[in-house]
Amino acid sequence: MKAHAGRAAALALLALALASAASAQNIKLASVVPENSIWDKNIKQMGAEWSQATGGRVTLTVYAGGTQGDEATVLRKMRLDALQAASFTGGGLGGIDPAFNLFNVPFFFESYDELNAVTDALTPVLAKRIEAKGFVFINWGHGGWTQVFTKNPVKSVADLKKAKLWTSAGNDRMVQWFKANGFEPRAMAMTDIMTGLTTGMVDAVPTTPLAALLFQWYKQTPNMLDIGLAPVVGATVVTKKAWNAVPAADKPKLLASAAAVQKRLQDEVPKQETASIAEMKRRGLVVTDASGPEWRKEADGLAATMRGEMVPKDIFDLALKARDAYRKQHAAK
Repeated sequence: MKAHAGRAAALALLALALASAASAQNIKLASVVPENSIWDKNIKQMGAEWSQATGGRVTLTVYAGGTQGDEATVLRKMRLDALQAASFTGGGLGGIDPAFNLFNVPFFFESYDELNAVTDALTPVLAKRIEAKGFVFINWGHGGWTQVFTKNPVKSVADLKKAKLWTSAGNDRMVQWFKANGFEPRAMAMTDIMTGLTTGMVDAVPTTPLAALLFQWYKQTPNMLDIGLAPVVGATVVTKKAWNAVPAADKPKLLASAAAVQKRLQDEVPKQETASIAEMKRRGLVVTDASGPEWRKEADGLAATMRGEMVPKDIFDLALKARDAYRKQHAAK
């Protein structure tokens, strides 16, 4: 009798363990950020926090460094449920919805504080847009401010338009926009930039100083055009299918951890950006200022072509309203 009771208890425990394992949600997340970079460390910390906060009911497996392919490939894998999440750059986000091309508008933002105010205002609208396409917005991930790194010194707009300019693969609208405005874009995966530079396929890379240092692109592009084009804004998204499988009581815990990651990146990335420029200059980087009227005139013209063409008019106008409200408030102070 005792033997039967023991076997029954053991079977019950085994069934409970199997049921618990079956209900656990493992979310596989891909990104192109380098291993051990500030972004990778924060994503992995978020994963550890998710597991701890949910008692192991939700775990996060992170594939960094582009090991799952470029962002267009990652997006396809998400739609096939081979991956359930990604920390995308603006290029990948633009592949989901063109509203995210807002962050590519030249000189639209003048400061990190202004950027943060506008993203806060637009988050509900952008989250709703991507939800309609099968994705759930988790958090923003700031990458720094875009400068242009070139093999040869760039002194004028004409010089820049002659350069073979890298742009992200998978966003053909951006490629066509560059061409229509007189540039020579070369679309390729972010993971192929170094190959493109060493083979001469590209000789100019719009990117952040932090990325140029981390990926060592500056060694092939020892000239930085200090133009402050636009912020690099990324975001983490999860497929609706995976998010719907997360217990309702656990979702606020995951979002709280994600919000903490967003705040840390907002605080730390600008500091590391300044340090990155100083370090590259110490290693021989030559910085050229591009604040003259020629550059501003070109940038203003480019920005005007993006409303309605690259960025939906309603999103552009909503962002403009939020940005101008921020400027008015802080000018008054």
